[in-house]
Amino acid sequence: MIVPRYLIAASRIAGAGQGLFLDEAIERGRVIIAPDNVHTVWTESRLRRYAPDSREVESSVRWFEDRFSLTPEWTDECYVNHSFTPTALWHLGFIFALEDLAAGTEVTMDYRDVIGDGEEMPFVDGVTGQPIVGSPWADVVRRTATRLAGLF
Repeated sequence: MIVPRYLIAASRIAGAGQGLFLDEAIERGRVIIAPDNVHTVWTESRLRRYAPDSREVESSVRWFEDRFSLTPEWTDECYVNHSFTPTALWHLGFIFALEDLAAGTEVTMDYRDVIGDGEEMPFVDGVTGQPIVGSPWADVVRRTATRLAGLF
């Protein structure tokens, strides 16, 4: 569920396609996206039985430990693009504003937090050209919890 008003438009990130943009200003620490209809959670070992370009893999994000939530319905949340300098922070399925964000801001997050440990995205970062490789779960939780606490 996307909490603030938003719109989908062409991303400002080279090669990213569409992006999710705020249609209202929001404050630092506010929830932008919250899980609301998680009906399928698989272990990573089950998920990896599918081809990397399968609907199952492409509609999954790491939720906790080695568990991935799947949302093949492709809701608008899938338009949140990757950035190494994101506007939002993913933490345990929620996405929070990292700073006060003006209307018109593209919501971005660091995909290294939501893909498997060592998993590499099939594309590179649109700004740096660097590969996007998943971080270990313990590192993700430690970093995102610390950063989230700092927002408040």
